Amino acid sequence: MTYCLAIHVEAGLVFCSDSRTNAGTDHVNTYSKMHEFVLPGQRFFSLLSSGNLATTQVVVQRLRQDLETPSAQSLWTVPSLAAAADYVGWLSADVQRVQAGRDTANTVFEASFILGGQIAGESPGIYLIYPQGNYIHESADHPFLQIGESKYGKPILDRVVQPSLSLEAAARCALVSMNSTIRSNLTVGPPIELGIYRADSLQRGECLSLHDDDPFYKAIADGWSAGLARALEELPRFPWEGGASS
Repeated sequence: MTYCLAIHVEAGLVFCSDSRTNAGTDHVNTYSKMHEFVLPGQRFFSLLSSGNLATTQVVVQRLRQDLETPSAQSLWTVPSLAAAADYVGWLSADVQRVQAGRDTANTVFEASFILGGQIAGESPGIYLIYPQGNYIHESADHPFLQIGESKYGKPILDRVVQPSLSLEAAARCALVSMNSTIRSNLTVGPPIELGIYRADSLQRGECLSLHDDDPFYKAIADGWSAGLARALEELPRFPWEGGASS
């Protein structure tokens, strides 16, 4: 399974993904699910992937091949973020058709993506691209998008994320969301990749790759757990509890 998320705040974008693609009692594979495409000073894209690994790898490969083909549509030539999302969606649907056409085992080749970034002259944004190739955009009321195993990490995003949140606070929130998912679902696992894009920079920002024994990641996880325990202890007491206020 997979968990990836992107957050859009006024200061920029945050991207976070796990790296586990197969889990079992004695078999675990890890592959990066975060892919960046940067034309410094002109455009920046980050692509998060979930679903069939063969499909996602071919889509990323074709995206990179198109960058080297002057006559082809590519992330360097699309006129807008929406057009970039449409282009990635078309590529994904096409790859799935090809994969399914030569399959005899009824394999599911579906894949989902989150594409985020900025093109010079536009505002930053993030898009969720469905297996069918269609997509949705984040909004001010819902400034984050998720793919994969999303339910465990969603509560903190719903409660905390808003456009005015600082970029670093949004990044910490993303790590807590990821940690909550990892604790509840063994098919999601490290290394965790975190990417920060600062609005209007049009270049690669800070990036981290965190294992479960990384001191910073452990401090985030332990601090969140301790904070939850304190918050629970500070909640109002029932009337029948000793020492409860009337």
